Amino acid sequence: VQLQASGGGLVQTGGSLRLSCAASGRTFSRYTTGWFRQAPGKEREFVAAISWSSGATYYADSVKGRFTISRDNAKNTVYLQMNSLKSEDTAVYYCAAGSRGGSWWVRRTDEYDYWGQGTLVTVSS
Repeated sequence: VQLQASGGGLVQTGGSLRLSCAASGRTFSRYTTGWFRQAPGKEREFVAAISWSSGATYYADSVKGRFTISRDNAKNTVYLQMNSLKSEDTAVYYCAAGSRGGSWWVRRTDEYDYWGQGTLVTVSS
């Protein structure tokens, strides 16, 4: 699976962006997809994930209620709609795909098999 993240950019505090993660290769619909982010000088952290089997969604507490993850299997694409952006959301955002069962692993970076190249989101005040 090859992943291509896009949609990043510069936005003001309170604004919105939609990130896309387009996949090619194996059947993407059978992979759970996650979004992670990494700010300068910080470790990569979990943002959101969507299960391939159930469609269940998972969010970090810091983005719950502001971000929404969704997928379009026909387009092999997963989206991250980001609203009410804050300066602390500034980071490089990565999408990742994994095929493990259950949900115990969706927040763990080391459990994903494939990663995209990242897209930069900058929120200015």
